Amino acid sequence: MTNAPVLSVSGLGKSFTLHLHKGARLPVVADVSFEVHAGECVVLGGPSGAGKSSILKMIYGNYLANAGTIRLCHRGEAIDLVDAPPRVVIEVRRFTMGYVSQFLRVIPRVPAIEIVAAAAREAGAPAELARERAAVLLETLNLPERLWELPPATFSGGEQQRVNIARGFAGGHPVMILDEPTASLDARNREAVIGLIDARKAAGTAFLGIFHDEDVRTRVADRIVDVTAFAASRDAA
Repeated sequence: MTNAPVLSVSGLGKSFTLHLHKGARLPVVADVSFEVHAGECVVLGGPSGAGKSSILKMIYGNYLANAGTIRLCHRGEAIDLVDAPPRVVIEVRRFTMGYVSQFLRVIPRVPAIEIVAAAAREAGAPAELARERAAVLLETLNLPERLWELPPATFSGGEQQRVNIARGFAGGHPVMILDEPTASLDARNREAVIGLIDARKAAGTAFLGIFHDEDVRTRVADRIVDVTAFAASRDAA
């Protein structure tokens, strides 16, 4: 693990404006600060509703932060994602920061292996290598080969999530955001995901994630950041 973090969050804050309630403000988190280094997995801990997913979404750019900085090492350059233009955020998602959500959202009728291979191609892998990488990931995640050429809309929830995880890992991003990736998986496939994370950590990938499964969290986490320490005061609303 190097001294310089690949991801550094400082003074991050978020509140929502409730336009249907006379513009009332709902504070979520304030002064969120932590670092993630290459080769480690930092896990956000705390009860449901504490703001863990909101923090992930701010870092990935789905939510706009109200305060603070999100500094990321992107292609050898430190950038602040809070004020980065959209074209830079898109480039970051393509080459530097991968994301695995709790749900698979894809274009209907596209085969599972093509969904995964497309993610690898978007990150710069040649077509043949992308398909090989997709096959390895789907096999690692125990998705039967007979399903690879079928669209995931026909799959069970656990099967869809395995395609989702494979797609997230296919790009080989140096930073990975994981939002409860194992929530719908059985024990065998949770083990497969833990193995993927361990292998990527050994190769230098930095992980930031949420894991409600205590066993998975304990086994993958190098550090746990307690999000309750960043709870925003509701008195400020």
